[in-house]
Amino acid sequence: MPTLFPEWVVPMAATLTDKRFVAPGWIFERKLDGIRLLAFKNADEVQLFSRNRLLQDYPTIARAIADLPAHDVILDGEVIGAWGRPTTRAADRSRRLAYHVFDILWLDGRDVTALPLDQRRALLAQLPLCPPLHRVSTIDDPEPWEHACREGWEGVIAKRRDAPYEHRRSPHWLKMKCEASQELVVGGFTDPQGARVGLGALLVGYFAPRQSSSLDFARDDPELAERSGRPEHESKGEGDDFVFAGKVGTGFNTKLLLDLRATLDRLEIAQPPFTKAVGLPRIRTHWVRPEIVVQVSFLEWTPYGKLRHPRLLGVRTDKSAREVIRERP
Repeated sequence: MPTLFPEWVVPMAATLTDKRFVAPGWIFERKLDGIRLLAFKNADEVQLFSRNRLLQDYPTIARAIADLPAHDVILDGEVIGAWGRPTTRAADRSRRLAYHVFDILWLDGRDVTALPLDQRRALLAQLPLCPPLHRVSTIDDPEPWEHACREGWEGVIAKRRDAPYEHRRSPHWLKMKCEASQELVVGGFTDPQGARVGLGALLVGYFAPRQSSSLDFARDDPELAERSGRPEHESKGEGDDFVFAGKVGTGFNTKLLLDLRATLDRLEIAQPPFTKAVGLPRIRTHWVRPEIVVQVSFLEWTPYGKLRHPRLLGVRTDKSAREVIRERP
């Protein structure tokens, strides 16, 4: 009995990772900053759906799908503007939209989601995609994530060549976003666990001016400012808050773990130096004077002002802790 053409398929989703690697069993594609779109063509009928199954109205894309030399097909990709930015228009009246196709799920009566990615890509390569349809190409670079950042892209997607198309968030598709970088100050550390040596994670933060008040921001009255204990406006003095920004537990080698532990042990103090510290760990934790500056890469700041997926890049011996001031994360 022939397989019935599906009314819907759950799209495969990528898992965010802070790992960086290349391997023979993986390919890398540009992470597009657009609108996920699944295109269903069944004979003369074409339907376009968002990832949460809402019908989409892109007439020029629908016509291009209808012209494909396949009786029935399901494609997966993203819609972006021709200028490279996502669109928020309900319809592509300007005809400046492009559908970047990166996978094929169905072709001429056959469900191909169980095939390995390489075979699905071979099937997709046989379809003559004409603008506004475009095939997503692979990135040929020894460090594809660095290539993405140089190009100003959001990041890359790493995909296993032998993986089927899974209707879930899968570890066989990995999102590697371009990282931000920030100088931060160490205010504590946790004990190592298991086979780890030296320390578990650094507890880091930054200095930020305290919120103003009628007393301590009498900018035209230096005597009043001095009596309040606040530094002068825009100075980097002791009146600033030391804000907890999260834990950094990756990016170390054994030598650095041991060297940092020896240095931090000499700076240990009894109480946390952080003056703003939501979510500060309290178990197996040591506090230190905020003097050591580190460079940390991370994907983004969370809505709660914490680092997402931080990774240590190195220790900044050229920076003073009081230079690490950030108005708002």
